[in-house]
Amino acid sequence: MARVVTARIGVLRRLPLFLLIWGISALSMWVPAGYALALDDHDTSRSFLYSGLLGLFLVSAIALAASNRVPRRGTLGQLAVLLGCFTILPIFLAIPFHDALGNTTFLNAYFDMVSALTTTGADLFPDPGRLSAPLHLWRALVGWMGGLLMWIAAAAILAPLSLGGFEVTARGQPGRPVSGVAQSEQVDPRGRLLRVTRTLTPIYAGLTAVVCILLLIAGEQGLTAICHAMSVMATSGISPVGGLEGAQAGITGEMILFLFLLFALSRLTFSTDTAASGFARLDKDPEFRIGLFIVLAVAVLLFFRVWAGVNEIGGQLQPLQALHVIWGMLFTGLAFLTTAGFESANWNDAQQLSGLGTPGLVLMGLALVGGGVATTAGGVKLLRVFALYLNGAREIDRLIHPSSVSGTGGGNRRIQSDGAFIAWIFLMMFALTLALFNLLLALMGSGFEQAMVLSVAALSTTGPLIELATDVPIRLVDLSGGAKLTLCAAMVIGRLETLAIIALITPTLWRD
Repeated sequence: MARVVTARIGVLRRLPLFLLIWGISALSMWVPAGYALALDDHDTSRSFLYSGLLGLFLVSAIALAASNRVPRRGTLGQLAVLLGCFTILPIFLAIPFHDALGNTTFLNAYFDMVSALTTTGADLFPDPGRLSAPLHLWRALVGWMGGLLMWIAAAAILAPLSLGGFEVTARGQPGRPVSGVAQSEQVDPRGRLLRVTRTLTPIYAGLTAVVCILLLIAGEQGLTAICHAMSVMATSGISPVGGLEGAQAGITGEMILFLFLLFALSRLTFSTDTAASGFARLDKDPEFRIGLFIVLAVAVLLFFRVWAGVNEIGGQLQPLQALHVIWGMLFTGLAFLTTAGFESANWNDAQQLSGLGTPGLVLMGLALVGGGVATTAGGVKLLRVFALYLNGAREIDRLIHPSSVSGTGGGNRRIQSDGAFIAWIFLMMFALTLALFNLLLALMGSGFEQAMVLSVAALSTTGPLIELATDVPIRLVDLSGGAKLTLCAAMVIGRLETLAIIALITPTLWRD
C-alpha cells in the first residue's frame, strides 16, 4: 500500500499543475451530472457527463505528450498557473453550463464561471428560477473549488513569494522567496503544494460538511443547505434561492453562517502563519480583533441611523424589532467585510422601518477592507489595514512626543519594519487599479455610480454588492460584451491582487 501511495504521489508531482487542476474540474462535473440524473433531467446530465469525459480525455492526451517535461520555474511558475486557472479554465467550466442552460451566450456563461471561480459571486441571472437545480449546484461547486484553490495557493504559492498580504510580515521582498521554512522548500515547490493540499483539503471539506449538516438540522432544504455551506466557506455568496430571504432556516441559519464566516477574518482560525512568527492565540490576533471591531462599530452606527430614521417618520422601534435590526446589521456587516456578500433577512426590514435607502457606501467600504490574509476573502485585507493603523498611530505619537522611542510591543511584532510602507504601496496600486477599471467601464457606457459599484465589486470579489449597493440593482446581463470582459479581468486581478500580477510581468524575477 505504501508503494502504491508513493507511486501515485510521484505521478502527481510529474503531472503539470494546470493539467492536474483541469482534471479535478472535469471529475467534479460528474457531481451535477449525477444530481441531474436523479432529478430525471437527462439533457443536463448528459451535458456535464460528456464535458467531464471530454476534459479527462484531453488532460490524459496532453499529459502523455508532456510526460517527459519537467517544470523549471518553481513557485513563480505556479503563480502563472494560478493566473491561467482563473482566465483559461472557466472556458472549459462554461461548456456544460452553456449547453445545459441553452438560452444564453457563451460569453455570459464564461463570465458566470469566472465570477464563481474567483469567489466573486456576481449573479448574471438574478432570477433563481431561470437556472435548474443542477446548474445552481454547479455554480456553488465551482465557487467552492475556487475558494479551496485560494486557500491552498495562499500557503503554498503566495506565502513563499511574500505576496497576498504576507509581504507585510515576511522578511523577503514581494515576488521573491523569503528566508526560513519557505526558502528551504523552494527546491521542491511541487512537494510543498501537495503537502499543503493534503493538510488543508480535509479541513475545508470537513467544515463545509459541518455547515451543511447544521443548516439541515435548522430546517433548510437540501440543495440550499449544500450551496450555502459551500458559499460561506468560499465567501462566494452564491445562493440557489436568491439569498437568505428565500432560505427556510431563518435566523438560526444566519447564526450558523455568521459563526463560520469568522473563518474569513484570520488565518489563525484554521492554520498558523506560514511566513513569520506571530500570535498563536486567536483572541490576540490583530486581524481577528480589528475585524470584529469594524463589524461592531458599523453595526452600532447603522443601528442609530435606523433609529433616527424611525423617529423621523414618527414611528417607534420595539425592543424585539431593535434586536432583529441590530442582528441584521451585525450579520450583513460581517458578510460584506469577509466579501461573502450575504444579506440578512432583517436588513430589508430595517430599511422599511426607517424609510431610508441602502447605505451603499458603507457596504462598499466594508468590501474594500476585506477579510484576513490567506483566507478566501478578498479586498485590501485586514493585516494591511492594521499595519497602516500602527504606522499612523506611531506618527501621531511622534507629533505629541517628538523624543519618544518606538519599541516592538505586543501589537506590532508580526509587522516587519517596512510593512506599513509596502501596505501603503499596495493601497495606492489598488486605488489606481480601481480608477482604471472605473474609467474603462465609463468609456463603455456605464454611468459613474454604476461603474464605481461594478469596479469595487469586481476588485473586492464581492459580487452581491452589485445588487445591494444601489437603490436600483444593476443588471449585468444588459452590459456590453466589452464591459463583461473588463469585469472578468477585474475579478481576476482582484482575486490574485496587483502585486502578484506585477511579479508575473517582472522579467528580473523570472531570471532569478
